[in-house]
Amino acid sequence: MKAIIPAAGLGTRLRPLTFTRPKPVLPVAGQPIIRHAINTLCEAGITDIGVVVSDITREEIQHAIAGMPAVRITLINQHEQLGLGHAVLTARQWVGTDNFCVYLGDNLFEHGAAPFVRRFQEDGADALIALVEVENPRAFGVAELSGERITRLVEKPKNPPSNLAVAGLYCFSPAIFEVLEGMPPSARGEYEITDGIQALIERGAAVVGQRVEGWWKDTGRPEDLLDANRLLLERIEPDVQGTVEDSQITGRVIVPASSSVVRSKIVGPVLLGENVHVEDAYIGPFTSVGADCVVRQAEIEYSALDAGALVEKVDIRLQDCLIGVKAQVCGGQRRPRALKLTISDASVVELA
Repeated sequence: MKAIIPAAGLGTRLRPLTFTRPKPVLPVAGQPIIRHAINTLCEAGITDIGVVVSDITREEIQHAIAGMPAVRITLINQHEQLGLGHAVLTARQWVGTDNFCVYLGDNLFEHGAAPFVRRFQEDGADALIALVEVENPRAFGVAELSGERITRLVEKPKNPPSNLAVAGLYCFSPAIFEVLEGMPPSARGEYEITDGIQALIERGAAVVGQRVEGWWKDTGRPEDLLDANRLLLERIEPDVQGTVEDSQITGRVIVPASSSVVRSKIVGPVLLGENVHVEDAYIGPFTSVGADCVVRQAEIEYSALDAGALVEKVDIRLQDCLIGVKAQVCGGQRRPRALKLTISDASVVELA
């Protein structure tokens, strides 16, 4: 069985973080999101993975997945981004006659992909769709069931037939390609995977739904990235190998051998990357700090710092922060009623 990870989109809901990088390479708990997806598929026994990329995302995706062991990764070009159905169809030649899984690279499942892949292989259905109960089904593709069979699937309906939304994992036989091939685009000009699945249902194909057990997280917005960071940091085990001087470390904290903590307090769960230096600082729970970062004379918690970031001389605690590659948050001499800001397009600055 093979797997497809669509990774050609621009991730507009995560701007300004995605102005310079595609969404799948943003870090969650110390790794790009797409690496979590690939690891999840490997744990389900799938090691032949096609990543659908665009001309814009290809280089960054290739760099993010370099060096992953025990997996065969093929990059598949999607020159136009015309929806998830189009991304799947783009991979048709690579998939061939194999069954396959489609795993949206910005989704995370507490128990991974294995339960869905195993059920699909046992049942011999034409499609198996992961379903999750949501409060606002109007924002999702929604399924109507008869027993475990899906009888109708509607994309972002005004009047949802249920509260069961399509999560970011699908298992298919090659039959899906036949319906996608001749399918017209939707009203928004995209080829919807939900329309393809509905066409399978109308042909009498066996399409089953399986509910997600445990948590599910779609990391499409900044607050979702922070929550995903929290959920994955809950799993870490303490491992302090680096230099710790005149400091207090409490709870589940990872400090690699190449990193140092000096005159600081860290309260886990906290993950420090390689070559991180923390000095005269406080790092609070649910914070991940990327490689080559410096946190000095500052306090930060419930946040994610990407590689090479600098946080220094900040006299107010930073919280709920996403700080990008080589970004700098630096304090200085306080001037009454004055702020100096350099803000990119569509940024949000909250002054409390």
